[in-house]
Amino acid sequence: MAAPLPDILAPGLAVVFCGINPALSAAAAGHHFVARTNRFWRAVHLAGFTPEEIRPENDRTILQYGCGLTAVVGRATARADELSARDFADAAERFEGKIARAAPRFVAFLGKAAYAALVDRRDLAWGPQAATFGGARPWVLPNPSGRNRAFSLDQLVCAYRELQRALHRTGSHAES
Repeated sequence: MAAPLPDILAPGLAVVFCGINPALSAAAAGHHFVARTNRFWRAVHLAGFTPEEIRPENDRTILQYGCGLTAVVGRATARADELSARDFADAAERFEGKIARAAPRFVAFLGKAAYAALVDRRDLAWGPQAATFGGARPWVLPNPSGRNRAFSLDQLVCAYRELQRALHRTGSHAES
């Protein structure tokens, strides 16, 4: 069994990007979004969060740009659909506490599944959400997984750029 994927968090970040759970490859490598088909690093760069595309083995450098990384459920799986409702229920309080301690301005959920499970809602829209989560403003972004064929890279970048613009409008933004 792979070791847990470490969070990349610091107090007062502009945004914490939250994956559903680590992929087996990420947990084995000890770095976030290592799969070659995952478009996270490309999307955050093209959306303006980072001045260059970060390589997965340098994932901790995202802190320099006011961003952090974590996963809602810590258990690594080959596919996110291997998680159960119980996995999310067991993770909910711990995860919300983690966000509250880190105190980011925004918490960006990568895909609707995890946030929907945490707030027990199925009718979520993309983008900003009304209620706070752990003291942060939640934002739902499309999942950058290569398995997510519903969104092209251009569509991901457009959605992620909306969050980047919101950070600038609120005076708390990733440095670029």
